[in-house]
Amino acid sequence: MGSMMELQGSEIAKKMWKKLKNGRALALYSPFIVCLASGTLNPNSFLSCISQDLFFLQAFAHAYELAEDYADDEEDKEAIVKLKKRVLKRLRNQDALIREWGFEPPEESVCENATLKYTEFLKETASGKVGAEKFSVKIVTPFEKTKLAAYTLSAISPCMRLYTFISNEILALLHPDTDNIYKKWLNSLSSQKFEASASRIEDLLDKLSICLTGEELAVVERLYHRAMKLELDFIWSQSVTQRTVVPFSRLNKCASEENNLIVFCDFDLTCTTIDSSALLAELAIVTAASETADIRTTWSSLFGQYVEEYQQCLDIIMPNSDTTEQVEGLNYGGLCKALEQISDIEKRATSRVVQSNVLKGLNVADIRRAGERLVLQDGCKRFFENVVECKDSAMEIHVLSYCWCSDLITSAFSSGDETPFNVHSNELVYEESISTGNMITKMESSMEKLQSFNNITKSINNETKPLTVYIGGSVGDLLCLLEADIGIVIGLSATLLRLANHFGISFVPLFSGLVNKQKELADSGTLDCKKTSNILYTVSNWDEIYAFVFGAVDSSHSSTS
Repeated sequence: MGSMMELQGSEIAKKMWKKLKNGRALALYSPFIVCLASGTLNPNSFLSCISQDLFFLQAFAHAYELAEDYADDEEDKEAIVKLKKRVLKRLRNQDALIREWGFEPPEESVCENATLKYTEFLKETASGKVGAEKFSVKIVTPFEKTKLAAYTLSAISPCMRLYTFISNEILALLHPDTDNIYKKWLNSLSSQKFEASASRIEDLLDKLSICLTGEELAVVERLYHRAMKLELDFIWSQSVTQRTVVPFSRLNKCASEENNLIVFCDFDLTCTTIDSSALLAELAIVTAASETADIRTTWSSLFGQYVEEYQQCLDIIMPNSDTTEQVEGLNYGGLCKALEQISDIEKRATSRVVQSNVLKGLNVADIRRAGERLVLQDGCKRFFENVVECKDSAMEIHVLSYCWCSDLITSAFSSGDETPFNVHSNELVYEESISTGNMITKMESSMEKLQSFNNITKSINNETKPLTVYIGGSVGDLLCLLEADIGIVIGLSATLLRLANHFGISFVPLFSGLVNKQKELADSGTLDCKKTSNILYTVSNWDEIYAFVFGAVDSSHSSTS
């Protein structure tokens, strides 16, 4: 019901596209696209892919022909005719275009299985067989026919938008003088003509959907999502003959059962939308009941003092630092010294919390229930759940956190006894399931996080050293982020950016970094992971992390490892 409400009004196509963050990430982080962006993709793989254009274009032309008949409005008919003419022209000029891109057209094209699945889906949709039920829509009135035109366009629209998105993302990385043999093809997909066609389809879909019911809009969205899924399956089915940096969990995969990847992760504001200390404070205030006002005042005082001391510490470390002003070269020693100063603030704040007894009286069952209701970042829980589902995945996950209570962390991901990861954090002390107010402090500083990180990596006795990924977003994560083979920052805060710039740490979007690493892998045959680098990688959401680590789990692609 909520999904239908979101699609009410204008710009329906844009709303549906916006919701597909995971799909966009899966497309970009596919082996085929990463290799293509790096310019290292085998030309035979590229030709095999574009040879399928013939079947896609034929399916589009047939679908437009049916949609033209369904449209009741003359203006809509004319718009669909123009789209059909453009597709037919593209079909006639396909071989010439391939030569224009710098390649020789394949002598023959065989329709691949992934291509067939999409073209059959489009054919059935345009013929009135909608959804998994494959029932024929009863066409009674011109209006009933018009909705079939909307259904047809919803099965085409995401394909066009996906390729404009991919081409624009790749071209944004390429310097004007970059020698990428696929640049002309990318330019054609990001051209004004291609964008105009994609936008025209979306505008027409919006117009045809205005009078649809909530139930019919739900059909439009379902078809749109199905088309996107089939297009992603097509991209992931493309043959890639070289080793690839994605999915990262498969880079060092071997026949043995040894762990080839260790993923480390912070918890507060990396996995969660709020800081866990605020949640525990609120729980303590509710538990106190008769002393609510007093304990709320105490918590306010504790947080206020922490914020004031933290800011003063930053001002001492960086008295005249501008957020946008970056120092050249990593000053690792200076960074460690600064983080020690910040750690002293963290430790004093935790000590004051313990001494004030504000965490006394909490029931472990209440803490676990609060953890189960804790709101996680979009896509985060799906990432952790996939670790459990991928039983053949030779990887470990460790959560390193300043959180005061490990029970809160484990219950946030699982209501049962089993969790798909190891937790390294502080612990509340209980007597008969009730907190005493005391705490066993294990993780209060960047140095303690780094020590835990190193202890875990050194404990793995593999023939091949496992790769490491660290996911974080706080100042306390910096040393681990720098130590990991791939350090990923999610939700880059102003404080983290300011401190990083001051000590010569650079941030690069993860997709851009992987394209460069794919070039490195193609040139040398190995991935230099790592001399300590000053480069960290940024993502906007967990969908990117999921796509980078796992890829399209259900899809198979031929990639040499």
